[in-house]
Amino acid sequence: MRLRLLALLPVLALAACGTSTGTEDAGPTRTVKHAMGETKVPMTPKRVVVLDTDKLDTMISLGLAPVGAAQAGENQTWPEYLGSALSATKPVGTLQQPNIEAIMALKPDLILGSKFRQAAFYDKLSKIAPTVFTEKVGVTWKENFLLDAEALGKKEQASGLLSGYEKRAKEVGGRFSKLSVSIVRFMPTEIRMYGPESFSGIVVGDAGIQRPEAQRLADQQDKRFGKLSQENIAKADGDAIFYSAYGDAAAKSQATVTGGPLWKNLAAVKAEHAHNVDDEVWMTGIGVTAAGKILDDLEKYLTPLA
Repeated sequence: MRLRLLALLPVLALAACGTSTGTEDAGPTRTVKHAMGETKVPMTPKRVVVLDTDKLDTMISLGLAPVGAAQAGENQTWPEYLGSALSATKPVGTLQQPNIEAIMALKPDLILGSKFRQAAFYDKLSKIAPTVFTEKVGVTWKENFLLDAEALGKKEQASGLLSGYEKRAKEVGGRFSKLSVSIVRFMPTEIRMYGPESFSGIVVGDAGIQRPEAQRLADQQDKRFGKLSQENIAKADGDAIFYSAYGDAAAKSQATVTGGPLWKNLAAVKAEHAHNVDDEVWMTGIGVTAAGKILDDLEKYLTPLA
């Protein structure tokens, strides 16, 4: 019996190794509190996989690059505004359907995701590597940035970047506080106007720039966005309109609507103050680098109106 137990010891040892999340070999760790509980993460993660677009922006903003990342379903490429920093990053499925096998093959030492999108995958992911989830997307983008940065061991740097952005937002917006800015997004099957709790709406709000009354979404509990139709497209008007399209199908819808008489009758369109902007920046970027580029657009396009 004793001999049989001794013979089993190497097998048991191997089995134990198979359930490791990588922290045992990663050296010292830190405990991070997040949407799914508490997780011990490496002090300096080296192989990070990210499962939402905001986390791409976060890593590049902090001078890092993930080894793998999930892609937005309609945009099967990396965001152009982040440049070549993601050239070596491998795709690992989509935001809604991450590819567990592809993630495992990259041998990550940290996975960053979102409870809002990937809660169902958390248990599987946390068996591959320490996994940290933010709670929501968009409305909490600043809190998410700081939490992800904490997991990456870069919270102090992130706080500095956020402070710098907020200071610049006030400087840029100070000249445009009397203007009203409209934000419109064409989706494959609908048109949306974005409210004060959307990512781009928060950036415009940080700049102290006003929104059209209809886009304040005062009668809605969810103030991220409301829906528009061609018939009530007048709600899209403002001193300036910033509009974008999510994917190729939405771009066709955008071309149809913006080529039509109802759109062309809007005051901002007549005055040539309607601007087609980058959807990856205004809508899916959801990070401090994208926020800075929204401020660039506001400065560029609103200056003639000030």
